[in-house]
Amino acid sequence: MKKTILVSIALCSISSSNAGSVKLFAAASLSNTLTEIAQIYEKQNPKTNIVLILGASSSLAKQVEAGANSDIFFSADLDWVNYLIKKKKIQAHSAHPILTNELVVISPQYLNVKFKPQADFSFAKAFKGRMCTGLMDSVPAGKYAKHALMNLKWLESFKGRIVETDSVRSTLTFVERGECDTGIVYKTDALISKKVKIIGIFPRNLHPAIIYPIALTKQGEKNSEAIHFNKFINTNPQVKNIFIKHGFHFYK
Repeated sequence: MKKTILVSIALCSISSSNAGSVKLFAAASLSNTLTEIAQIYEKQNPKTNIVLILGASSSLAKQVEAGANSDIFFSADLDWVNYLIKKKKIQAHSAHPILTNELVVISPQYLNVKFKPQADFSFAKAFKGRMCTGLMDSVPAGKYAKHALMNLKWLESFKGRIVETDSVRSTLTFVERGECDTGIVYKTDALISKKVKIIGIFPRNLHPAIIYPIALTKQGEKNSEAIHFNKFINTNPQVKNIFIKHGFHFYK
């Protein structure tokens, strides 16, 4: 039976300042990058407080739909931005792709697990423990993973051994702790941990392109600070270098 484990990692950086604030709802895989970007922006704009709400794009989109106080939505896939456009929480003209990523398989450093992204390779027999990934019907990383596993005809062979979590960072944590022998995450997440190693990369033709779109919410379009910060993320050369440093690529 498929196991589902939910581990919330939503985070907020909240100041008591009376300055203007920008509430950015963003995919967990952007946590380190956006924290660094927000610190730089706040240093340059000391009257502005950037509030980061980080978690699975699916969960954050539902919060925005429910009326959460939000200015910018930065998703790990196109589906959840399109969902909010349909729900009239984002205007289509406001949303555009900005980043791309890669889907990789990780294991704890101490394990030696073989991996070949080929249909004739039995990955399920390459290790005895469980494999972890995001919720495969909602969390972007899990959705990409499901596509890859299905295209390789591996999904059925892992029946009863897949642990689904509420975000890609939760998946990373499970593998770091050795609670899962392998995990499917983004390359950028794997690179931040010294406790795991990348054992393979899924070719891009096995899953939909991993695209990160950013959009002002309808509330954000009325917030001059949010408009300014959104422009900063999209156009500032220093920000571009930070994304590159953390392993992201730019959408073309």
